[in-house]
Amino acid sequence: MAHFETLTDFIRQTEAQFRIFDMGRCISKLSPDTFRQVEMGHIPYPTPFLHQAWIAILMWNPKQADENVVWFLKLPLDEQGFLVQAARDDFLNRLLQNLSNTMGKGPLDQPTDATEYRDALKDNPFSFTPDQEKMAAFHATAKLTTRQPASSYYDAAKQYFHGKTKLSDWDTLGYQGIADYVIRHQQGNNEQKLAEIFPQLPDVPLEAACTFIEHIQPAEALSTTIRQRLETTVTEGQASANQVGALLRAISQTPESEQKIAVLSEVLKSPYGREAEVIAALASRCWASLQYPQLLQLFLETLANNDAGQPCFNRVMADLMFIPTLRALSLQQFRSLERSDALSKAIGGMFGDGFL
Repeated sequence: MAHFETLTDFIRQTEAQFRIFDMGRCISKLSPDTFRQVEMGHIPYPTPFLHQAWIAILMWNPKQADENVVWFLKLPLDEQGFLVQAARDDFLNRLLQNLSNTMGKGPLDQPTDATEYRDALKDNPFSFTPDQEKMAAFHATAKLTTRQPASSYYDAAKQYFHGKTKLSDWDTLGYQGIADYVIRHQQGNNEQKLAEIFPQLPDVPLEAACTFIEHIQPAEALSTTIRQRLETTVTEGQASANQVGALLRAISQTPESEQKIAVLSEVLKSPYGREAEVIAALASRCWASLQYPQLLQLFLETLANNDAGQPCFNRVMADLMFIPTLRALSLQQFRSLERSDALSKAIGGMFGDGFL
């Protein structure tokens, strides 16, 4: 059986075209060169989530792009965010053994098409299945990447977000159609139309759209209207914590700005800031904004007073401190003489539970 030093090397020897995506906090492209550097142990995984690297590998034959294969993998990281080499080697050995058994070929034998790799992860402990929301977003992303048509639900979603049907008729929309529409935001005038209708969207289609906006890079118009709706929602105080969390997910990929930091600060100062759903959205999706020291300070103080108590504080910090920049900044805040008694107590509880 042939030996491969990295998973990237193995994929490159096939005839399939491929793309690698990070699937942790949001769906984003991960260059093969970067992932190979991670595999070689030269750099830590750039966007760890829950102490693991969550990735998707999309493979397809250029002549049969509609017959693509997707591998969803979660690989453990060490305390510094580097890939655990033994786990990667174990995964690769299982993969090669499965291919030899199911295809009746050595790994260097070229496949007839990419679908021969479809069952390569059968019974592999490093594989995972994304939740419904992320699966719909990835399906839309895969279709766009391989230049395939959107799902049959796309046209109805387009009609809705373009204002061609009543706002109250959202219950006729397919979830996959909303994913397709948002992921294809750069096609036609989709993003502009979404920005125009966003302030009027009813709760359900609003939250669904936000779920998928977190996987794109919104331009100025859409970024502005997301920020304004989040600000209005928090000020009025009538929405659910889930809706505020959804809007935080949507704003997470908008460009960093003073206005964005200001509205995130308002969220933290409001009663919503102590809700578990809102804290989770802020920590897992808006982590880049938390690199602003003033916002991080406010976040930590609010987290120390969260409605779910010490366990919530521990879980959130265990994830955030896995990100090198946030670990360093958080430790600075922990040492601050200006920290509150509540934060001091939460920090003591965290270290007392064997956090590090």
